[in-house]
Amino acid sequence: MRDRLFIILQYLLPQHLISRAAGKIADCTWPWLKNPFITWFVKRYQVDMSEALEHDPTVHACFNDFFTRELKPGAREIEGDERSVVSPADGVISQLGPIEHGRIFQAKGHSYSLLELVGGNPEHAALFQGGQFATVYLSPRDYHRVHMPFSGTLREMIYVPGDLFSVNRVTAENVPRLFARNERAVCLFDTAAGPMAVILVGAMIVAAIETVWAGQIAPTRRQLHSRRYNETPPTLQRGEEMGRFKLGSTVIVLFGAGRTNWDDGLGAGDFLRMGQLIGTQSSEA
Repeated sequence: MRDRLFIILQYLLPQHLISRAAGKIADCTWPWLKNPFITWFVKRYQVDMSEALEHDPTVHACFNDFFTRELKPGAREIEGDERSVVSPADGVISQLGPIEHGRIFQAKGHSYSLLELVGGNPEHAALFQGGQFATVYLSPRDYHRVHMPFSGTLREMIYVPGDLFSVNRVTAENVPRLFARNERAVCLFDTAAGPMAVILVGAMIVAAIETVWAGQIAPTRRQLHSRRYNETPPTLQRGEEMGRFKLGSTVIVLFGAGRTNWDDGLGAGDFLRMGQLIGTQSSEA
């Protein structure tokens, strides 16, 4: 009954208004407001501040600065070698596996269109037909910077407007096409393993999505738009920071057919740390 009420509210509440209001509060620098909120958040979600560069969470200028906190050197190892695919974030595997018949598995009874996910461009969707996907959910307690799963050069970034449903287990199991209907940034890279997409999916209360090359890209005008990087495109190495969420969400990684293999020991529900080995470039790639 509780889950059912939660889902109903997801449809009824003004998602964008609530999320943008939350963003204003999260940017507030008043100590009497931000410090108690940060302290409560750390306790409520058992955030491990021993990994952070700044152990005292209240030294941050605002909640968003705390939430996107930097880790201290050595807190994460980038595992494997240049042919290894690593987790782009701390989080939990929502799902991973093959892209079959142009659809991506979301949860039991639910899948969504690859074409819709990447913004409706058939040329972009064709890059990943028959390939592999991995969906990683970042919970409130997690480190919220997103890093490169594989070295690559940015080809294009597409902002896709959409809803702002929550992206936790309950919504994944009950909201059809969840990740293809939420606001998102689709980042397309050229790599040694062929095309790679890293998709930053927005959600309820996620106040902003940022990338290191373009700054804040959401919230923005709610129109689909893209930018190609033909001249001096940014090249990022495996494990290098590529973006961040101001409040948590989901990252989806896509590779083309026959290009990569996920680690056999991984499955839905497994916890990941940024930089952890999750796959390998195929020998044929």
